[in-house]
Amino acid sequence: MTDSADTANSFPWARFIKEIGRGPNGARALTADDTRALYTAMLDGRVGELELGAILLAYRVKGETADELAAMLAGAHASFEPVHLPPGEFRPVSIPTYNGARKQPNLVPLLALLLAREGVPVLVHGVTEDPGRVTSAEIFTYLRIPHASSHDDIEDGLAERRLAFAPIDVLAPKLARLLALRRRMGVRNSTHTLVKILQPFTPAGLRLVNYTHPPYRDSLTQLFNTHPDAAAGGALLARGTEGEAVADTRRQVQVDWLHDGICETRVPHERSSRDAPEVELPEARDAETTAAWIGAVLRGEAPIPSAIERQVELIVDVARTPV
Repeated sequence: MTDSADTANSFPWARFIKEIGRGPNGARALTADDTRALYTAMLDGRVGELELGAILLAYRVKGETADELAAMLAGAHASFEPVHLPPGEFRPVSIPTYNGARKQPNLVPLLALLLAREGVPVLVHGVTEDPGRVTSAEIFTYLRIPHASSHDDIEDGLAERRLAFAPIDVLAPKLARLLALRRRMGVRNSTHTLVKILQPFTPAGLRLVNYTHPPYRDSLTQLFNTHPDAAAGGALLARGTEGEAVADTRRQVQVDWLHDGICETRVPHERSSRDAPEVELPEARDAETTAAWIGAVLRGEAPIPSAIERQVELIVDVARTPV
């Protein structure tokens, strides 16, 4: 990034900030063309630091419309080389992991390994560290699953063991740079939403998409139902577990399959019951303990949580279905 006069004057930042920066009630959405041009310039480092901070905070307050998300996503996809896989029995599945765990064990690696065991190619992509949280990357390290260091590594991992973990700075470096601004600014930005809906594959694969706040369910459903390019490959949408796309072992959340402009509820929400049997989980949530417990589950020494077992069955079924 640079604050040079040439950069600051090369794009009408003030006009765009004026539209999106009027607060939650006065802000207006940009057109699709303007949104993509703006986000592409952000990815390319052509926005001065002052203007970039204003844009990120404006969207943080205003929120992105489905049309703006679609335009940003198109710019994001154009910024990195997609992962290529030959066709097989299953479409590949991508699992974003950008939140980690604070209160519960992070079971994203268990979900990925169970799917790979069923023959489904699984790409897990995310951050490698997050202070105060246990990341999937840390658990994969204890499970002796290497972090990909290049696109070739990603594709080799998927071909050889049907599983790869790709740090976001390897999969999509320009997106990683914008993500990293969270630590500097103290708040998340639009890129944190985009990486959770990223389509990393060509041909398109199935995405696991999660949301934390209910309004995002509506905007993401609208995004996938009204923008065919954004929806390519389909998505399974559910409320996340601490922001991760793995089933919550304490309750059954609703899971929607978004494809071909349709929102199809595949698993209805179920209220938790006091009479439900207690789920056996790791005694601690740290990465080493969680990895050891995952290993025990894979060896059949500990039961698979029923919610995750149902999630695996659903993903296997949908990943086998042509879209």
